[in-house]
Amino acid sequence: MPSVGRRLKTQKEANPNQCPECDGRVTTNAVETICEECGLVIDEERIDHGPEWRAFDDERERTGAPLTAARHDRGLSTEIGRGTDANGNELSGRKRRRLARMRREQTRGRFQSKAERNLAHGLGEVRRIVSALELSEMIRDQACQLFRSAQNEDLLQGRSIEAMATASVYGACRCDGLSRTLEDVTDPARVEQSRVTNAYKTLNTELGLPAQPVTPSAFVPRLASELDVSDQIRQRARQLAEASESTGATTGVQPSGFAAACLYKAGREDGRWLTQSDIAEVANVSAVTVRTHRDTLDELAV
Repeated sequence: MPSVGRRLKTQKEANPNQCPECDGRVTTNAVETICEECGLVIDEERIDHGPEWRAFDDERERTGAPLTAARHDRGLSTEIGRGTDANGNELSGRKRRRLARMRREQTRGRFQSKAERNLAHGLGEVRRIVSALELSEMIRDQACQLFRSAQNEDLLQGRSIEAMATASVYGACRCDGLSRTLEDVTDPARVEQSRVTNAYKTLNTELGLPAQPVTPSAFVPRLASELDVSDQIRQRARQLAEASESTGATTGVQPSGFAAACLYKAGREDGRWLTQSDIAEVANVSAVTVRTHRDTLDELAV
């Protein structure tokens, strides 16, 4: 005599929309398949394709960290805790020593190759520079992706990892049109500016970065904030910069220096005598540059 399971399976294959017991109508919901007549559960434990996490209250959710480009392993590595277990209980000395040995072995086997070790070092440098410049996470992820692309294209050979990481941050700023000069990005770096310039030229040439030209009007809000000027001076300086850009007078000039000259002229018109040396120091240019661009503004009469 065939078993009940085999008999049910045979009848189910014969007519999947009919109950194997009473020949009633079969319906399927999100969890199980049941008979509407006799209530027989034919199939259950269906695959739930929804999210894995569950919300235990209004604020906490049980879920893992998202993938990130800022880590060499996309953030999928395991971290071994210290001192306490998952319930917050203090560990014994024997278990702490055991965890210390496990952490040591994990550190030794963390990288599968030298290229992966270089990638981790470069991404760490990118995160450090982005944090020092107080840039957004979007810029950080773009800079990390640039560094990954540079390594995949073998652009690191013969160049410093620190220089390429700094150039990646500067390239991400240029692609997003942020008002960051090469001196600003190189200041927290651990490499000379000439090497960063060489690395950025390589990135721009080999990867074809969609770098946008930085205009003087983009530097005006930042310099005005550092000089603590009024909104009227800020708006007037921006008008001067935009009017000069429309005439083509800013082509080939250093944008921060021209923005400093616009603030200097706007301050004089408003009755606040900002010194050329103070403005030049904030813009990281010389006072001669400020005077030269001021003369250009006087000639344009904007």
